[in-house]
Amino acid sequence: MSTPTVPPPAHPPITLYPPEGFGAPKNRQGHASEGGLTGLPGGTEIFSADNHISVADDIFYERFPEELKGAAPRIWYEDGAYMVGMKGKAWTGGDFGRVLMQYDDLAGAASNNIEARIRELKEDGIDTELAFPNAVLALFHYPDKSLRERVFRIYNEHIADLQERSNGHFYGVGLINWWDPKGTKSTLEELKALGLKTFLLPLNPGKDDEGNIYDYGSTDMDAVWDEIEASGVPVSHHIGETPPKTPCQNNSVVVGMMVNVDSFREQFAKYVFSGILDRHPSLKIGWFEGGIAWVPTALQDAEHMLASYRHMFNHELQHDVRHYWDNHMCASFMVDPLGLQLIDRIGVDNVMWSSDYPHNESTFGYSEKSLAAVVDAVGPEAAVKIVSTNIKKFLGIS
Repeated sequence: MSTPTVPPPAHPPITLYPPEGFGAPKNRQGHASEGGLTGLPGGTEIFSADNHISVADDIFYERFPEELKGAAPRIWYEDGAYMVGMKGKAWTGGDFGRVLMQYDDLAGAASNNIEARIRELKEDGIDTELAFPNAVLALFHYPDKSLRERVFRIYNEHIADLQERSNGHFYGVGLINWWDPKGTKSTLEELKALGLKTFLLPLNPGKDDEGNIYDYGSTDMDAVWDEIEASGVPVSHHIGETPPKTPCQNNSVVVGMMVNVDSFREQFAKYVFSGILDRHPSLKIGWFEGGIAWVPTALQDAEHMLASYRHMFNHELQHDVRHYWDNHMCASFMVDPLGLQLIDRIGVDNVMWSSDYPHNESTFGYSEKSLAAVVDAVGPEAAVKIVSTNIKKFLGIS
């Protein structure tokens, strides 16, 4: 008698919401229902862990001293987007500039109308946000490092002013010196004095004055990590710095985004295997806009590599791989049904929801459905952590 064939177990479908897709944000209207339909407990503060803001004013030129104005980056509005560059040439051209034009004309997308921004987000059901820069990211590798630090200070002052004026609705992500320990210390002290709660550390730290690439995992960088750890300010990493390695004639925007959303592995591996977290056990790291589904595979592969290559290590890990994720890291997502299915492997306490307003891939206009999907996946109690308390804990404002 033949053995009957047992069909493989059915997997729940991976669906995006809403089923009709998201569309360009400039065509969306926030429409949270009265009283809410999310299934969250009443009174839950909805806190988007990752939004974005464009600088609208020419703040660097305005605040540089007269003798340095010729070296100041300029900001101007052109073809529907706020550009950053010098001598009329934008550093944010190509696909990046074309994407900015999709949403920079939203009333609240730029820094010159914080009131409209708060209103638009509230209409979409969002009470509070953490906002990362847009085009200003082009200044990460401004060649003159002393002027780069000046630019970062000006940006921090500008974003802190918005934060203060928002009455608790808006938190801005600052920028610091990562290439010189003394500068790291001073910029972090200033950032904290301004009331900013985290800073964006580039995944690609660039080169020193001799042309050597900075290696975050080297002991040469320990003095910088010492200052970051001593400050108590959590580190934020964000997608968006990893362009495709080869050109693409068709649909290059999407090809670029597919590369960008998978950009955390190298730095994740350095935190775990290079000893950064062993030498600096108080560090807290947030991974923003790369989703959460990457986490189980990264942990699985890291454990496999540890078992396979430990005999070749010149730094012995003080903990198992899982310890570094559970105790030091968290990640944000907007639309990640697969990640939510794997939430038990990731950890409810290590996950943060975001709308990503006003980006194309954001939930703006559909955030209520996105939040309801979180509740459906994990239940109301755990959902409150994901959409509210985890990001506040990360920022130290809970």
